[in-house]
Parts: sequence; structure tokens; C-alpha cells
Amino acid sequence: MGEAALRAKHERLAERLRGLGTVVVGFSGGADSALLAYVAASTLTAAHAPAVTAVSPSLAPEELADCAALASEWGLDWRTVETDELADPSYVANDPLRCARCKTALMDALEGLVPAATVVLGVNVDDLGDHRPGQHAAAARGAVFPLVDAGLTKDDVRGLSHHLGLRTWDKPAAACLASRIPHGTPVTVGRLRSVAVAESALRRLGFRSLRVRHYGETARLEVPIEDLAGVLAQREAVVRDVRAAGFRYVTLDLEGLRSGNLNAGATTAQ
Repeated sequence: MGEAALRAKHERLAERLRGLGTVVVGFSGGADSALLAYVAASTLTAAHAPAVTAVSPSLAPEELADCAALASEWGLDWRTVETDELADPSYVANDPLRCARCKTALMDALEGLVPAATVVLGVNVDDLGDHRPGQHAAAARGAVFPLVDAGLTKDDVRGLSHHLGLRTWDKPAAACLASRIPHGTPVTVGRLRSVAVAESALRRLGFRSLRVRHYGETARLEVPIEDLAGVLAQREAVVRDVRAAGFRYVTLDLEGLRSGNLNAGATTAQ
């Protein structure tokens, strides 16, 4: 997309935020929520657009640290709230509506945090076509998706972020750690920790985009196709580090990284 078109979408986004007045931005540190937090603070001032990160065992430690770093770099009014999804038996059961329970817990934490503020989340147009029950749950509670209202796609988010000089423009997607656990397998602190430790170790080996899918004693590694050879080249280190995270078997998915692939066969609740 050309620079003029990006500027036009930037202005539509800013205008949508101005219309809301005061917002609370759900801030995970990913490319979408980062752009939203930055533009909201730039448009409304940081005081009228606090960026709030929900802290729970499903948030990777690196993501929490990056939220803090981004807030410092950009002068955001950054806050954290603790959510306790694991206290909800329905969330722990990990059916295809797990994300809806997570977003309900998020909305419980964000609503009322700032008087008369609207909760805004970093959902883009392309997200609307996936199985994302969390979006429906958040919208039902009054959350607004300004990126969607401004017509921004995933590519637009990255393009505009690059145009604005945000280092998050090429940040790999990083869904919550619970998304690594197949539906029907209970979400536990131990499983989340194993995934977090394994993924952290693989990032230290140089892999930026990856998923460690949790199948009991087996870890299924997903990396982009172009990184498959790199995993094999560091096979001994990869096996050592993933086993140290609590897995017995280490497998490599030859289909490569597919964000959201555990949603295959899932249907959105009506």
C-alpha cells in the first residue's frame, strides 16, 4: 500500500479514537495492540489512553518485559492487571471457546478501570475471518475494534507501524501460551510453563517465529519453512533445551508454522 493510502488509514484510525474520547487499550505488545496503543496515546494523550497488560500464566515473560520496554520508549501510561483464568473450570477444560472465557476475564479487569472509558482492542480486518470466539465475547461486553473500523488489515498494521518508525512493525505474532495446548487437554500452570521455557530457549538459539505445541510428553515444534534447516543444523541444542523444559520427545512439524492451526475443526459459537 502506498504512503498516501497509509496516511489516510492513519487519519481514519485517529478520527475513530477521537470520537471515543477516553479509551483503555488492551496492550499485549503484539504488532496490532502496539500500533493501537501508540496512535491512541499520540491522538488522545497518554492520560486519556492508558495501555493495560493483563498478566497471567498464559502471558510469556518476554512479552510482559517487552510491553514495559515499549511503554517506556513511547511514553505510554502503562498499567498491569492480574487475571486469573485458571480459576475458571471452563477455561481450564480448554474447549474451542476457551478464548471467550479469557476475553471475559480481560473485560472484567479492564471495565471500570478508568471512568467513562471505552475498552479498545487490537483486532484487525483479517482477524475477522478466523475462529476467534474471544472477539465475539469482548464485543458483546462493549469492546471496540478501532483498527477494524479504520479498515486496517494485517499488512496495513505492519506498513503503518513501519511508516511511524515503530520497532514492532515486523514483530512475529505471539498468541497466548494456552494456544499451544490442543483443545480438550486441560490448561495448567505446568503446561504453560513448559511451553514458555521451551520457546524462550529456542529464541535464544536465534528462532524469532515459532510455536511449541504441547502434546503431553511430546513437543511439536513449528517454525517457518525457511527455518526448518536451521532447526536441524542445531538439532542437539534444540533437543537439549526442549527436553530441559519438561518434554521427553521433540518433534519438528514439516508443514512449518501455521498460526492458529489448533483451531482446525473448531466452530464459532452462535
